[in-house]
This record gives sequence, C-alpha cells and structure tokens, in this order.
Amino acid sequence: MPGSNWHIYSFDPEGTVNELYYGIEQIGWNGHSKPLPMYDPRFIGEVPELPQASEFEEVEDALAEGVDLTSGYRKEPTGEPRYDVGGVLLRRPFKAIKIGPVRLFTDDVDADLAYYRDRLGLMVTEEVEWRGHRCAFLRVNTEHHSLALYPSALHDDLGSSPHTRCLSFGLQLAEYGQLRDAIAFLESNGVTVKYLPPELFPGVGYTAFAIDPDGHAIQLYDYMEQVGWDGRPRPADQRPAIDNDAWPEIIDSRPDGFMGEAYLGPWG
Repeated sequence: MPGSNWHIYSFDPEGTVNELYYGIEQIGWNGHSKPLPMYDPRFIGEVPELPQASEFEEVEDALAEGVDLTSGYRKEPTGEPRYDVGGVLLRRPFKAIKIGPVRLFTDDVDADLAYYRDRLGLMVTEEVEWRGHRCAFLRVNTEHHSLALYPSALHDDLGSSPHTRCLSFGLQLAEYGQLRDAIAFLESNGVTVKYLPPELFPGVGYTAFAIDPDGHAIQLYDYMEQVGWDGRPRPADQRPAIDNDAWPEIIDSRPDGFMGEAYLGPWG
C-alpha cells in the first residue's frame, strides 16, 4: 500500500474497515510520488522494531544507492488549462482542497455511535431526527463533523447505490463560486448530479452529490461550520436556509467561513 505511512485496520460493528495511520507521504512541487524502491523495508504481518530511520535518512540511503528520486509516479495531464480559477489557469474550473465527511448507513445507530465515540474517540457534535429517523454527526477537530451515521432505512429513500453502505464521500472546494462552476462542469461532461434534503447535512452549506460510474456519491461543498471552545454547534434556527431548487448566484459571508484548517495553495 503506497503512501509511506504506518497503519493498522479496525472494523466497526457492521464490518466497515477503518484505517488508523500515522504520517503520510507528501507530494512536492514536482508532482512525483516516492520511488518504489524507497518503500523497503516492508513490514507485512509483523510489528516493526523501534526506532526506525527518519525520512531524511531514508532519502540519504536512496541517493547513496543511486535511486532516481524523480522515478516515482507522476500523473499525465489531460485537457488544456483554460479555466481561470482565482487567477490561475486550470484544466477544470474548480479545485478540491480537502477530504470531507464520510457518511455511512447503519443497521444500529447506537452500536456504531458507541464504537466511533468510545473506541476511536470521535466527538458527537449533533444528532438530528428526520422523518422519524435518528442521524448522528461526529467530529475529530473543529469541523462540525467528519463522520455521519444514518439508519439503513433511509438507504432506498435517498436513492443510494445498493452495493455500498456509504451514502457519500466528501470533497470540499475552495469557495461557493467554484462549487457552482464544478456542478456545471460535471453536468456538461455527462455526470449525474443529485441534491438531497439539507436537513440531513447540518453544519454544511450548499451541497451537491456527483455520482461516479459505479454509483458512489461524491459530496461537493464549500463550507463546513466550525465548532468553538465550548464544543457546541450553531443552533439550527441560526443556520442559513438552503433551497436546493433555487441556488443564489452570491451568498452572504459566514463568520467561520475561513476558519479551521486553511488550504495554503497552490491551486494547480
């Protein structure tokens, strides 16, 4: 498994695999991943002895062995850079700047909630009831939620793919204009885009779901509410109303819109 990180795997009560990891390979300005020879030594089915060499020493050893540091994978560009995205020409009119929430269906909200809260240490931010169904939202830092749990009874109601218990996987875009441009771009390229009831996504602003070829839903959004020192989310009656049938061209700024983990660039 590439990524040069230390990792183990745990299973929630319904068998969903969770990867717990420490550190992950960073891709630099030249876009190359770490060369394959630098993934050695590999520890498969055994616990490594500590301490291990630092990454600086790994690079020094690779250079001494004649490893070409630019021989790792680098993606091949597709299309022409013709979209002005914040003053930078890109091949699509938006930039995904961070991974967002994972949303899971569960047969037992209480059991999964106890696992992610009491075993993995996530914090419960909020619970909502929608049409008689209880949904839970958990966070790991200041963002309103990183994980959401929904009763399996909602699976068919929301039109989710039958071969997964994942409602969606989130990608945050830099700002609202890029979100609108992303939806138009995807639809013009034949991608199905869905809109789901905003009551099921507390703490998130305007959002849409792009459906991949296998039916998985990718949630696209630009804003996530930030939770402050007192651990309380914004009261529901103080959140802006979301009308999926009439997205405005411009929205009001939010006081926590640029708080939390900031994306420092570059766009491309």
